[in-house]
Amino acid sequence: MTGSGALDAFAARIGHAFADPALLRQALIHGSASTPASGDNQRLEFLGDRVLALVMAEALLGADTAASEGLLAPRFNALVRKETCADVARAVDLGAVLRLGRSEMLSGGRRKEALLGDAMEAVIAAVYLDGGIEAARAMILRLWGDRIESVEDDARDPKTALQEWAQARKLPPPVYSQQARSGPDHAPVFAMRAELSDGRSAAASAGSKRQAEQAAARALLDALEGQTDDE
Repeated sequence: MTGSGALDAFAARIGHAFADPALLRQALIHGSASTPASGDNQRLEFLGDRVLALVMAEALLGADTAASEGLLAPRFNALVRKETCADVARAVDLGAVLRLGRSEMLSGGRRKEALLGDAMEAVIAAVYLDGGIEAARAMILRLWGDRIESVEDDARDPKTALQEWAQARKLPPPVYSQQARSGPDHAPVFAMRAELSDGRSAAASAGSKRQAEQAAARALLDALEGQTDDE
């Protein structure tokens, strides 16, 4: 079980002193480590997702008072999606205090995107229940930081952007293929290739197929931006 010292250090990293530390402990229990007595963090995750959505919607409206709903929606999605929550979780080393069952620990659960993202949402709920919406808002805005200001550059995921690039040039959707898999079962590395019908392609590696596909799409987009269209 995670010691109180580690939990206190984590609370300091997220910038919230808990009046009820039991809320934080609950937020950090993954389903694989739950018992009938302890439960897990799924209910808190459900609440935290909604609190994050409210705070981000308000922040985006305040950051750009002239933006239409069509512009705000992709920015909002980029800020609340699981990958962003997991990125924030890694920044505060949430994985170090996450309680996991043995099988999840052996399979690299402390590094898994979905587990980290879910737990970050549960932590948001714990702060909300402990200190109210202002405490939750303060923590979220602090941890998400300049992501809010720079979100327009990340508003569409690379796979969507690459598909739209191809469609605009009347090309079929890009094809993704696995080139290799390496590493142990608990920490695999996938090499994926994104390829257009005209043969232009790029490859990238990451810890999941989805992440590798996104990275390959981004690499191909970056290469295409430096080229002149023949169409």
